[in-house]
Amino acid sequence: MTDPDSTFDSAAELLGRITEQLGSRLGQVRPYGHAPRRPPRKHDEEAHPPMTAPTLVAVGHGSRDPRARATLARLLDRVRELRPGLDVRLAHIELNAPLLDETLADLAAGGRDAVLVPLLLAPGHHVTHDLPAAVAAAPAHARVADPLGAHPLLVEALADRLAEAGWTPGEGDGVVLASAGSRDPRSGAEIRRIAALLGERLGGVPVVPAYASAAAPTVPDALRALAARGRHRVAVASCFTAPGLFATRAAAHAPWIASAPLGAHPALARLVLHRYDRSRTARTTTPARELAAI
Repeated sequence: MTDPDSTFDSAAELLGRITEQLGSRLGQVRPYGHAPRRPPRKHDEEAHPPMTAPTLVAVGHGSRDPRARATLARLLDRVRELRPGLDVRLAHIELNAPLLDETLADLAAGGRDAVLVPLLLAPGHHVTHDLPAAVAAAPAHARVADPLGAHPLLVEALADRLAEAGWTPGEGDGVVLASAGSRDPRSGAEIRRIAALLGERLGGVPVVPAYASAAAPTVPDALRALAARGRHRVAVASCFTAPGLFATRAAAHAPWIASAPLGAHPALARLVLHRYDRSRTARTTTPARELAAI
């Protein structure tokens, strides 16, 4: 026969355990509107930048080729997708609207700070003089980021564009890296670094820099130099952010294939944001007026 006292004790013990567990669960519940705050995570800030984040002004050179502005607009659409909520604008040094001084005046009128990201490959006259001079003359508070330059993301985009054009490893491979050119020796040094990184990315293929203006060698000269080394299967890699006169001329010299300009490549969009972020966080950014004096 079952002992009634034993049955009662077991039921009481079970009820006690249930009550204890329920109390523990209820202790973790917060009243409505009082959920515990967690510290913000880095990816939250990147996906939803604070309203105080400066405007990212991507600065293109400008071109009479109507494809250029449309291409850069698509690139900035990718940047906005990567950083929702960030104010991203396109401006030009010349030839296309909006011009940079107009954009800076508009930002100043709205009380907005800005970071100028040059859509240029190397530190030539536009980067070291024109952009800082525009900032110094503008009422807006702005700083100039580094040009796109020798970076793995840029090399990724160059290699992908070559692959899209039909690049495959083979006998007698060579690449001419075609860019705009500049008389500034720092520009040539940067393009040579890009060429070296691209050669490594392609498995040791010789990559010779060449220029559409202001510097040597030209694309035909670089092609002849590679031919003298026994390289007869040569591609032209277009180191331009958008279509234009120089990119078209460089591609026309290609004896085999020529890649398209970098355009709205996803890696280039990431590189634009990388330059923006570095400029925002760098404590040693050179003031615009100092750059203008270089």
